[in-house]
Amino acid sequence: MTTKLLRDRDHTVTKACMKSILQQLDKTTLSPLDLTVFIGSLIAIMAIGLWAGRREETITDFYLAGKRTRWWGVAGSIFGSNVSANHLIGMMGVGFSVGFAQSHFEFTAIAGLLAMCYGFLPVYRKLNVFTLSEYLGRRYGESSRCMYAFIMIVIMVVIQMVPGLYIGSRSVNILLQGGPGEIDPNWYAAGILVMAVVTGTYTILGGLRAVIITDVIQSVLLLAAGIVVAVLTFSQADVGWWSGMVAQDTAGEQRLYLYLPASHSELPWTGVLSGLLVLHFFYWGTNQFIVQRALSARDDREARFGIIAAGFFKLLIPFFSIATGIAAYYMFANRGQEVAQDAVFTALLTELVSPIGYGLVGLVAAGMIGAILSSVDSMMNSAATIVTFDIYRRYWNPDASEKHLIWVGRVFIVLFIAGASVITIYTMDPNSEKSFFLLIASHSSKLVVGLVVAFALGMLWKRATSMGANVSIIGGVVIGFLLPHIYNQWLEVQPALADVFGKELNFLHNAFLTAIICLVLHVVTSLLTRSDPDKSQLTWGGLGIFSAGTIPRGALLLAFTLAVYAVLAAAMVYQDQLVSPTAAGLIAAAVTMGAFLRLALHAVRGQDKPLTAGSLLVEDRVWAGVLASLAVFMMYYFY
Repeated sequence: MTTKLLRDRDHTVTKACMKSILQQLDKTTLSPLDLTVFIGSLIAIMAIGLWAGRREETITDFYLAGKRTRWWGVAGSIFGSNVSANHLIGMMGVGFSVGFAQSHFEFTAIAGLLAMCYGFLPVYRKLNVFTLSEYLGRRYGESSRCMYAFIMIVIMVVIQMVPGLYIGSRSVNILLQGGPGEIDPNWYAAGILVMAVVTGTYTILGGLRAVIITDVIQSVLLLAAGIVVAVLTFSQADVGWWSGMVAQDTAGEQRLYLYLPASHSELPWTGVLSGLLVLHFFYWGTNQFIVQRALSARDDREARFGIIAAGFFKLLIPFFSIATGIAAYYMFANRGQEVAQDAVFTALLTELVSPIGYGLVGLVAAGMIGAILSSVDSMMNSAATIVTFDIYRRYWNPDASEKHLIWVGRVFIVLFIAGASVITIYTMDPNSEKSFFLLIASHSSKLVVGLVVAFALGMLWKRATSMGANVSIIGGVVIGFLLPHIYNQWLEVQPALADVFGKELNFLHNAFLTAIICLVLHVVTSLLTRSDPDKSQLTWGGLGIFSAGTIPRGALLLAFTLAVYAVLAAAMVYQDQLVSPTAAGLIAAAVTMGAFLRLALHAVRGQDKPLTAGSLLVEDRVWAGVLASLAVFMMYYFY
């Protein structure tokens, strides 16, 4: 009797579940062909990942892809790891609500990429490290190493993976239910679990090689998805392509410009030209899950070309994501529709892409999910790398075999993806309307500024000591959280300050002020404590990466270039506009290219190569100059 009751109950539950699934699919934006493309893409990505990582036998294979990654693999994996759904969906939402000023995150990112390429990465590769915390441990000591490991695990698992899973499941659910509306928590949880299983499977079994190969594929899907949505949005009569959007922008609220007032609550121009650069130096130069891709390159040249190629892809984001958000704002405004900013991407899919058919919605949805998976898999692999090498092998089992360390890494990947999934399901509201891109940047900024100072001074200054680094790292976290409260107290004494820098301290201003204080703390503490002669050699000069005169000459060249930028900016914003934005951009780009050409010529001569057009074209510093010049031009042109 009991068995019969249980069987009847299970049959009833199964019927209810099937009915729910059929009802959901009946109203979905995804057609049968879209679903086939979407699900097929997920299965194909998982299968390719498993195939790519089928022979991971050593720790170098599992954690650094055997150090055999070509430049295109480095480029695709860096781009895929960086550009998650927070960019495709979150940035489009910020473009929709704030405007083109969000593009600062992409244009100024080039400075961080090039700092990694020519400043941070040569040190890591010279020392043959697996983790960046390993460098801090060798340069300063174990305390700095452990603090970095702890901070990075919190950032990767809680601050990065959780919002990625959240926005991915939310977006897929909006597609499945046929448009914006209340999302069923059960379907929201199911979406998170599916993503966790897919990305966890190939990351656990395949290691970094599987992550890199799938990242390249997912980067292609992401670009295809972004371009499809952008073209369809700009082609609408309510928008009128780029020229039509510019005309509406000029006559309306003017969102198509970069610089917002210093008092702006989210993206003040003073903050994006100061604190944002500090955060870029952390993200691109001292961030394990980004730099690990470059560490896997077969040689230094392949790593540099991969980083530079990723930079060119970064420059596309403002146009197929942020500008598309602006175009969507005018389109929906002209149609009298109200859309939440984080639902803009899916609203465009339901209104513009879905009617076309041919599986395009499935392709775009696959690109969106691919963007999420490519970031989540990278963070899982890198977090496991840090825990395995900096905690487990260092303190728990120093004599562990390579196969055992691979097994340990796989266990930690399972724990991280399971933990992030649980946190996402139980703490993130699938019906929230907050801007999670800026929220993520704000939370991260309070944890990492002291780390940037410790890395930079450690490489630059032989006199930097272990105690100085510890004070900088701990002080950065404490100061980062205290400064907003101090600012609020200061406003009570100087209320006029709110007219200049806003009623609350913006997180970018906070990052810059914290960096200055940490720098002072590090220098003063280092001068008051004794340095270790052996550790002091792990600098740019001590490792022979730069000669004694290179750093001063480079500093002078940088100072001259920045002075030119400042003069051009002053002439451009002067009341009579002595120089137009276009002219200022062209001059600034020419100066930038000239500086990099000088470096390229020096490099070619140092290799005893004949100076020809061909020898310059294969020199990475030339392409780095092109990349930097394009970014600088945009910074003036969109004034």
